[in-house]
Amino acid sequence: MLKTIDTIPISKIHRASKLMQTGAKVGINYLKYYGDKLISPEDEAKEKLNKNNAEDIYDGLKNLKGSALKVAQMLSMEKSVLPQAYVEKFSLSQFSVPPLSAPLVVKTFKKYFGKAPSEIFDKFNANSVNAASIGQVHKAEKNGKYLAVKIQYPGIANSISSDLTLVKPIAISMFNIKGKDSDKYFKEVEDKLIEETNYLIEIKQSKEISAACKHIPNLYFPKYYSEFSSERIITMDWMNGEHLSEFTAYNTSAKKSNKLGQALWDFYMYQIHTLKKVHADPHPGNFLISENADLIALDFGCMKVIPNEFHIPYFELAKKENINNPEIFLNKLIELEILRDDDSPEELAFFTAMFHDMLSLFTQPFHKETFDFSDPKFFNKIAELGERYSKSTELKKMNGNRGSKHFIYINRTFFGLYNLMFDLKADQVKINNYKNL
Repeated sequence: MLKTIDTIPISKIHRASKLMQTGAKVGINYLKYYGDKLISPEDEAKEKLNKNNAEDIYDGLKNLKGSALKVAQMLSMEKSVLPQAYVEKFSLSQFSVPPLSAPLVVKTFKKYFGKAPSEIFDKFNANSVNAASIGQVHKAEKNGKYLAVKIQYPGIANSISSDLTLVKPIAISMFNIKGKDSDKYFKEVEDKLIEETNYLIEIKQSKEISAACKHIPNLYFPKYYSEFSSERIITMDWMNGEHLSEFTAYNTSAKKSNKLGQALWDFYMYQIHTLKKVHADPHPGNFLISENADLIALDFGCMKVIPNEFHIPYFELAKKENINNPEIFLNKLIELEILRDDDSPEELAFFTAMFHDMLSLFTQPFHKETFDFSDPKFFNKIAELGERYSKSTELKKMNGNRGSKHFIYINRTFFGLYNLMFDLKADQVKINNYKNL
């Protein structure tokens, strides 16, 4: 049982001091690391440093909740870039965060709904059953129907801009972002996070996506109830199932793996290519597996619209013949803002080669009719490539500020999707199946 919290730091000063405390702890961990290096092997000392840092950063962020925790959640999906200790710790942010106490829940409900939960529902469990980065879920009952009620943490929406300002230096150094127009990336993240805190938008998106995708086999959605929802509270059907990561921990049935993998892949390809709007938050906490091994999709707060001017060149670069045609390849890199007008000849050569390496690998699923997502060789190559470029001294000297702002959420979607497909061990996925739906 996670202990509950009665308050969340809301003021900018309070939140900034929390992050500074976390920074100080990280500094102490580095001092310990330099000491450990003198008496222990380098790898062992580094592993201990990563573990201590991951723990302190996660503990600092989880009590702040909101966008600071959302950044940890996004980073936990970058499995091929971060040291294992960070991935393990940050992936906890996907569904194990200290919940708000019952009195704070009632207070929040009264503030946004004008009534206590007991005045709206026949039954309401004031202790949360699930807590995530910007809201927590409670079980309720109305007219014999079980419902899930998601309540947003107080102060989250107002703290996004200041949180991102505080997290920005970490992101800049981790992803080597330089240059005057780097703000477009942070603006994209800020706009999306602000959107995610508006539950009226989420209700609308949830209804739209579930209606548009209900024909996809073996895929289910909860029903959403506008009459019991507001800007900070969402009510939907209670769905029975276990988190995808709980299911994959014990599943040995290839038949179930392929059924679920196909449903997940079809869901994403249909959104990306037909709806041109995609659920850009594919982590295990947003999917349940039912008793019959059907996929249940939850949480449509983070939806990314894909404009044609990005969609067309992005997927033209998924074709093998275009990757291997130097002229077309160069033109697409320019179109997608990967190569810049102010690049030096060294930067042009380096980034053309780097993206050729990356795209030749990442787009492999699209070069076949059926793909094996259980193949560790494919994922090991991705990890090796990430490792190689994260250690590249040449890359650190160059401007890593690359590509259209749309890459942030589309790449995040594919990273998350590939990881989920690998976790499911789906080995016979029909890549273009969505066209027949």
